Amino acid sequence: MKITVKLFASLSDLLPPGTRANAVEVEVGEDATPNAVVDQFRVPRKMAHLVLCNGMFVEPERRDLPMLKDGDVIAIWPPIAGG
Repeated sequence: MKITVKLFASLSDLLPPGTRANAVEVEVGEDATPNAVVDQFRVPRKMAHLVLCNGMFVEPERRDLPMLKDGDVIAIWPPIAGG
């Protein structure tokens, strides 16, 4: 199945060269999990601070559950610091 992966802030450096709008479409298995996507893009799990599936927050304890469907969009942000 195909999903869209969006990586933001410093994580966007992990996207393939030539990626536009911080998003890339990828093929994943039917039993794919959010953490499998995190691992596929070599995002350190501690850096996957905010994970959204179709705009809905995925709690860290649920990220190993197969929940993805064809056409889903996974967005991942690192921890943000500021002042």
